[in-house]
Amino acid sequence: MSLEAMDSVFKALADPTRRLLLDRLREHNGQTLSELCERLDMARQSATQHLDILERANLVTVVRRGRARLHYLNPIPIHEIEERWISGFDKPRLRAVSAIKNQAEEYAMTNGPASVPTYVYVTYIRASAEQVWRALTDADLTARYWGHANVSDWQPGSAWEHRRVDGSGVVDVAGQVIKADPPTRLVITFDDAPDAESPREPSVVTFLVEPHRDIVRLTVTHENLPNQEMLDGISRGWPAVLANLKSLLETGEVLPQAPWEMHEAHA
Repeated sequence: MSLEAMDSVFKALADPTRRLLLDRLREHNGQTLSELCERLDMARQSATQHLDILERANLVTVVRRGRARLHYLNPIPIHEIEERWISGFDKPRLRAVSAIKNQAEEYAMTNGPASVPTYVYVTYIRASAEQVWRALTDADLTARYWGHANVSDWQPGSAWEHRRVDGSGVVDVAGQVIKADPPTRLVITFDDAPDAESPREPSVVTFLVEPHRDIVRLTVTHENLPNQEMLDGISRGWPAVLANLKSLLETGEVLPQAPWEMHEAHA
């Protein structure tokens, strides 16, 4: 994170109303402006001004669904601040304190398990929409930056497979293409346990490719997550995969090391 970007995050977080907006999105992600205003008893104009500041700081991401604008909390800037200012100094002790706190909160819950929030990630890539679409759907390209080949004809209703490229042909993720509008929108189901004895309802991933002059904004939305474990996994996985995709499209090469291996090395 650049110093300018970090300044905008700190300034956005300095206002108690904006922190309250983030709290409301943390409790229930993907709210419209009207829903946020109702919960906060706030005029639309005031809420819009605060949300604009949060969006410029990349703390809030807006995803369009038809005519609706849904607001999602983007935790990445806060995570980057935590990595810079906290993790390197006292990480073991803070992890222990956090584990105790989480366990106490779990025991205190009496209303059943909380729903798992939708995950949203946004990145900007210097490429055309067609190049990004091809990178998402071409088996050879996905094999380069993802370590798996995404195989399908990418027609609505068709199956797709996330196959290992180590020669085993093992399929780690499978699903169905729900919607394909080249080169701007791809919606797929995402089953990370296709061979499980007790199948569960698959999650849903949406890739939204929005071109603007020489760049695109790629928004990945992962919904209907079954549990916190999967949310934690994709929260590490998607940024790593998309960073590799971005590097490939902008430089012609993937990152020198597989970025998803970094979490294991620093665990």
